[in-house]
Amino acid sequence: MKDPKFIRNVAIIAHVDHGKTTILDGLLKQSNTFRENQAEMSQSLIMDSGDQEHERGITITAKQTSIYHGDYKINIIDTPGHADFSGEVERTLNMADGVLLIVDAQEGPMPQTKFVLSKALELGLKPVVVINKIDKPARRVEEVEDEVADLFLELAIDDSQLHYPTYFAIGRDGKAWKTLPDNPSEHADLTPIFDAIVQDIPAPDVDTTGSLQLLVTSLQYDSFLGKYAIGRITRGTIKPRQQVTLVKRDGTQISSQVDKLFGYRGLQREEIDGASAGDIVALTGISDAHIGETIADKENPEALPVLEVEAPTLSMYLGPNTSPMKGREGEFTTSRQIGDRLRQELETNVALRVEDDGIGFVVSGRGELHLSVLIETLRREGFEFEVGRPQVVTIEKDGVTQEPVEELVIEVGNEFVGTVSQEMGIRRGELTHQEATSSGAARQTYIITTRAMIGLRNQLLTATKGTVIMNSLPHGYQPLGAKLAGTRNGALIAFEAGTTTPYALETAEARGELYVGPGVEVYAGMIIGLNRRQEDMEINVCKAKHLTNMRSSSSDGVVQLTPFTDLSLEQCIDFIEDDELLEVTPKSLRLRKRLLDPNLRKRAAKS
Repeated sequence: MKDPKFIRNVAIIAHVDHGKTTILDGLLKQSNTFRENQAEMSQSLIMDSGDQEHERGITITAKQTSIYHGDYKINIIDTPGHADFSGEVERTLNMADGVLLIVDAQEGPMPQTKFVLSKALELGLKPVVVINKIDKPARRVEEVEDEVADLFLELAIDDSQLHYPTYFAIGRDGKAWKTLPDNPSEHADLTPIFDAIVQDIPAPDVDTTGSLQLLVTSLQYDSFLGKYAIGRITRGTIKPRQQVTLVKRDGTQISSQVDKLFGYRGLQREEIDGASAGDIVALTGISDAHIGETIADKENPEALPVLEVEAPTLSMYLGPNTSPMKGREGEFTTSRQIGDRLRQELETNVALRVEDDGIGFVVSGRGELHLSVLIETLRREGFEFEVGRPQVVTIEKDGVTQEPVEELVIEVGNEFVGTVSQEMGIRRGELTHQEATSSGAARQTYIITTRAMIGLRNQLLTATKGTVIMNSLPHGYQPLGAKLAGTRNGALIAFEAGTTTPYALETAEARGELYVGPGVEVYAGMIIGLNRRQEDMEINVCKAKHLTNMRSSSSDGVVQLTPFTDLSLEQCIDFIEDDELLEVTPKSLRLRKRLLDPNLRKRAAKS
């Protein structure tokens, strides 16, 4: 068992793409965690293990690892940087005693920097600031130091939090310094960061002699040993085969026994014969454990405070596929199979909520990205289902219905400022701050309802030729406002079932933008494009050219079609309106009207 004074528990927090995972790569490699010939020595973003994390280039789930520096064991938690995954940040910060706050030397503190730092300071964690990417040509190190100081002044809970050490780093090269170097290309390593963790982050303030308390902060599964309950030991010691009591959220107590006990070394779990307060461990044998519950001493079962995570802000319908093509492409298609999988997701995804809604479910999360990652995960596992348009989750306060509000920071070239302002005006965004960045772009800060954020990213990406940078974070609640005007044109809808032909699509593309190409099977009521006008239009995209004995198939030459727009999952979710659904299968994404029969749609529109 490691003496708590030789343990350091530290979380790495930052805005998206400021270099958290890259610095952690360097710490893992330079701590001799891997052999020189191990594959990890040549990899980057080692901790981002999920397929979607690699594809999207972001951290989605928090992960923990342990490295050794001299006599010290350092438990490091890599946290996501997106506001949508703030549930992951909130639960994992409970395991840390301090944080490494990584800030980009050019961009400075960004919205998510503010969010994660406020959470860390609320928990009383000791901060260490690392200004990363100091080799950037447009770096502005002194201004960024001032901006960080202003952020601490705004967020600090007490005066002691205003005194924090600052280090400088080039995470990609595995270099760090205590003072700003004159020549960043000089030889250096991450020793200053290792020393900062040991000297500036406090040792766990724990009682090793008291009765056992461990808060379950994370769960993992494997097919061999089943469920792993992961958490930090707050008090006492723990050993394999120890009799314990699991204290549930409602106070219910379940007698249990620890089967195997694991510590962390690098990316691997290693079986250990005991651990004491202050250390982070994984244990098996307690199959009833859920996040936020306490594993306590059998004789003296005292519960720790339950983890509280901020409420969801967006919800959407998710249910079994009801289209004419249902059951063709998915392995799991029934309401029961989808429900079982969502209940399994609830065990590890703490910010998610699931409620029954007829044959389907209402799934609530922290934003569009949070929900789209879940949808993509289910899709890759072989599920087939349909989803509805995201809806804002309102709350009742003092008899008034209130909706969530977000602080939105938009960075865009000066030539697009008018376009952005016009779109934000339509969505009733309130401009609170505007400044020029070091690169000459404009940075605008808006207060805008979460409801108005739905579909905004795609709209602005199109309007700014893909150059806009958007970041948002929660900003509380305000009374529910008036309904927003529709911002999308009508849909082009397939008139009948069949296979699309180039001849028919040539006519259809004159009406608007197409989302399907030739040779695609469609059904009546399926959306095949976006109309140039406000109203929906039904169109026959399966019509073939009639041949006669006077006219051969090649007499009119070859049809030349404009390439169709292949929408991503996020673009599809942004596209759909209240009367539309998105059909999701492992192979396809199909947009459709909720009511496929045109007569029923007309009646519903009148009522």
